[in-house]
Amino acid sequence: MRAAPQSAGVTDGFSSSLRWAGYALGFALGGFFDGILLHQVLQWHHLLSGIDAARQDIRFLILTDGLFHVLMYAIAAAGLWLLWRARAAFAVAGADRLLFANALIGFGVWHILDSLLSHWILGIHRIRMDVDNPLFWDLLWFFVFGVLPALIGLALRRNRHDGGGGRRSPMALVLAVCMAGPLAALPAPADDTVMVVFRPGVTPAQALAGLAAVKGRLVWSDASDTVWAVDVSGGGDPSRFYRHGALLVGNSIVPAGCFNWTKV
Repeated sequence: MRAAPQSAGVTDGFSSSLRWAGYALGFALGGFFDGILLHQVLQWHHLLSGIDAARQDIRFLILTDGLFHVLMYAIAAAGLWLLWRARAAFAVAGADRLLFANALIGFGVWHILDSLLSHWILGIHRIRMDVDNPLFWDLLWFFVFGVLPALIGLALRRNRHDGGGGRRSPMALVLAVCMAGPLAALPAPADDTVMVVFRPGVTPAQALAGLAAVKGRLVWSDASDTVWAVDVSGGGDPSRFYRHGALLVGNSIVPAGCFNWTKV
């Protein structure tokens, strides 16, 4: 008896666990990419930067950013669990390609949904909060990081793949997910001045102990004495502030980045 011919789509014969693992991991990576690059590296916005009441307190903005990352971790964990369930599929031709294609679709869908919901319907933030024409940046991000990856993923799924199975895509996705979150917490080492935001309830003694631990010098503080600019040219490790009550350690001095349009 002749075997039924395989159709052109690489999704044929694969479980829903494999397909949804790609979607979930790509979606989570889209969220991590947004949070790490736009919230913390470029500092163009926080999750709730478009809400006037939220912008009054940088600590609240940072808290909501953290909760956002927790949600992305939950989605990533679900994706990793689905990937583990579907691990046997990678002995079959096309599984590696399908996972990568669906991850691209998930990554693109994240940015499409973020644009539609967060930027234009709810208005909780825009890609750039400090420009005269935020729509330009919204549309640029929408097409470059949303529509384009999704279309590439769809094109990859439609192409026949006749090679053997592989594990490069799952290994790369697992590595990317496991690295994304910790990267968000690392202050950049290249700047001698860092911004430190302390958690509510941190005592002056705790904060000063952190200052001594990093061999730093206080350059500036806000009226509440919970947001500091610290000179760390003495060679200390700024991340040690986290042991002394810091909520965030970043490398932007006031009024750069988000602190330029956020009231602290």
